[in-house]
Amino acid sequence: MVIAPTPPMGWNSWNTFGGEICADLVKETADAFVREGLREAGYRYVVMDDLWENPERAPDGRLLPDPAKFPDGIGPVADAVHERGLKFGIYSCVGTLTCAGMPGSYGHEEEDARTFAAWGVDFLKYDNCYRPEGVESRTLYLRMGQALRATGRPILFSLCNWGQNEPWKWGASVGGHMWRTTGDIVDSWESIERIGFSQADLHSYAGPNRWNDPDMLVVGMYGKGNVAQGGCTDVEYRTHFSLWCLLAAPLMIGCDVRKMTPATKAILTNPEAIAVNQDPLGRQACRVGESWLWGEAWAKPLANGSVAVGLFNRDGEHARRVPFAFESVGIHDRRSCVVRDVWAREDVGAMRAGYTPLVEPHGCAFLTLTPEG
Repeated sequence: MVIAPTPPMGWNSWNTFGGEICADLVKETADAFVREGLREAGYRYVVMDDLWENPERAPDGRLLPDPAKFPDGIGPVADAVHERGLKFGIYSCVGTLTCAGMPGSYGHEEEDARTFAAWGVDFLKYDNCYRPEGVESRTLYLRMGQALRATGRPILFSLCNWGQNEPWKWGASVGGHMWRTTGDIVDSWESIERIGFSQADLHSYAGPNRWNDPDMLVVGMYGKGNVAQGGCTDVEYRTHFSLWCLLAAPLMIGCDVRKMTPATKAILTNPEAIAVNQDPLGRQACRVGESWLWGEAWAKPLANGSVAVGLFNRDGEHARRVPFAFESVGIHDRRSCVVRDVWAREDVGAMRAGYTPLVEPHGCAFLTLTPEG
């Protein structure tokens, strides 16, 4: 079953709220998806992360929600999300406990999968903490993948093992639709840079229904929330979003979408950037050029024959010209191409051989290149 033909788009509670998740927050977030145009832009999944659980299972072994946070249970929350034309996601873990110490799904995979399906869950983020010694995480992901399929409900399976044991090589075989390729992201340029630019060798493993996941977006957090570590500028957030779109990464928002700034909303809803991410060819960008220590060119083939290009200036102090030769993506230097600026949403012009724009510090020239004739 093709549950994720393009990279999943949505929101996860962890980056901003951590354990402050509750029924009202989930419903208010779903309302904001509709009000702020996120649903129209393509975002669908509203996912609550760890600490939704009651510390103890029911006497019959079933998972229970924290009654103070979810007094009416999980089903009505999922129903509210569905009523807004969205999909509902939840969190669990391969181990005996979750990363925050709540009941994990080890030994309860089948009953937990049935519980999630009965609640109307559409997305499961499955973490890798408190795994019993001597048991491979791959085996435990396989158990839950089989259990989810047995429910008959289409549930997107997100493997969160932080890139350990190269999940890009086996994630699809255990039923996964996306898998973390790195450790956790935090709200800082250093984290974005370290994670994002480390993905260059993984492009051959991505495609429809199988996506490399360099973790959630921190766009719009501005140094506030659960993973705050200094925050970023709007230029850096735009670069972050550009790179994730080129990487065909899942676009899981981490900020409080109820209180987005105009700049944050403009970044997260740019239709041309999202179109690159959601391109049906499903190719992940690869690095096609480097310039000294600060400049990088990345390219992603698109289904219509165009190429999406990111020209990155990793220098945080000086604007730099970042060169891009068309022949690096197989276009003859005598063939004219229309260069379009994705963020300005306008054509730069028809050019031959290459393009070398001036890129601001920690900035990105996000382009599409369309051969003429």
